[in-house]
Amino acid sequence: MTQTWKQIVAADPEHSRRYAKRWDDMVADGVDIDGEARLADAMAPRGARILDVGCGQGRLGSYLAARGHRVVGVDLDPHLIERARDACPDATWEIADLAADGWAAGPFDLAVSAGNVLAFVDPADRRTVLANLAARLAPADEGGDGEAGRLVVGFGLDRGWSRAQFERDAEAAGLAVQQRWSTWDLRPFDDDEGFLVAVLVRSRHGAHR
Repeated sequence: MTQTWKQIVAADPEHSRRYAKRWDDMVADGVDIDGEARLADAMAPRGARILDVGCGQGRLGSYLAARGHRVVGVDLDPHLIERARDACPDATWEIADLAADGWAAGPFDLAVSAGNVLAFVDPADRRTVLANLAARLAPADEGGDGEAGRLVVGFGLDRGWSRAQFERDAEAAGLAVQQRWSTWDLRPFDDDEGFLVAVLVRSRHGAHR
């Protein structure tokens, strides 16, 4: 059964601090934590408006802001947002529930959901979250270089959301899958690998929840 981030933190109030410290420790040990951010940077036009979805303590958004992108990060965890604001004052960081309304007005050239963020979404809210993300993508005539905005997501398929169900939910939320890989360094997709990295755009038919 899927555990949402709210449920995890409610059961263990120190979870967010340990989560942030784990990333701090990896950086201190010299671990490369920027693979997702490098792909996002390569996908975006220079100076793009980028939405960091479930931004945590800002590891991805900070990297992108340092390269000249206009970053807005959203996360429902106040401690992690505080860490992000301290780490990168040049970006905008918002406390927000992805299933709610009224956060991070678009349009965005690119929206990125890394770090298994979507795996922590309540199954009842999945289509709403995807529809909210679709609504924030730039249409073809407003995105960078005239291109439509794109959403790139990555999460483990062993966390209660199969690839087939995800794609059905995405279609219902008004998104179409353009590409899929098994890793953030673009290894060909294989269901047996147990991880999905997908690039999506608004579908022509829009949401039909």
